[in-house]
Amino acid sequence: MRDMVTINVTADLPVRATAQPFADRVELRFGKAFPVALVVDGTCLDRLCEAIKDGKQQLVNAGRQV
Repeated sequence: MRDMVTINVTADLPVRATAQPFADRVELRFGKAFPVALVVDGTCLDRLCEAIKDGKQQLVNAGRQV
């Protein structure tokens, strides 16, 4: 059994964000029929954004157009 859940986020995959102010977090839902949810603490949102930006820059550096 794997320790990790992997989802492939594509351009046509619905992504919805919902703030949960009572818990100081944001829920990101990927998909419709069988959605996968990623819950991020408000204090970690900037860190998540930076990680995504870093991954994008790595693709650019590798010669990929994003």
